[in-house]
Amino acid sequence: GYYMSEEEAQQELNEVTQELKEKEEFDLIETAEAGGVDEEVNHSGFKDGLINLCQFIFSPVFVQTFVLTFLGEWGDRSQIATIALAAAQNVYFVTLGVILGHSICTGIAVIGGRFLAAKISVKS
Repeated sequence: GYYMSEEEAQQELNEVTQELKEKEEFDLIETAEAGGVDEEVNHSGFKDGLINLCQFIFSPVFVQTFVLTFLGEWGDRSQIATIALAAAQNVYFVTLGVILGHSICTGIAVIGGRFLAAKISVKS
């Protein structure tokens, strides 16, 4: 991909997009021929909602992000400082400060990463 010209890259993208559309159309035709409704789809409203929630919460992206952040923060200086602060100060205010500070720091990293991904091409 690195050595491809812009035309070759666009042509490759168009081919892959076309293949995906054909596969999706084939799957829709097979579903219609089979009666149009999968038996597994007939869940109750609550059960279906619970399955969707679990799939959302335990999605691969979420799990990977959680594990990466958890292992990166486990035992570092900021955690040790938080333990010392919680031992010496009001636990609730320390908890609120830690959550707010970490959320802002992580939010800046996520927004900055998205900004960089939009400005820098994958090819580069």
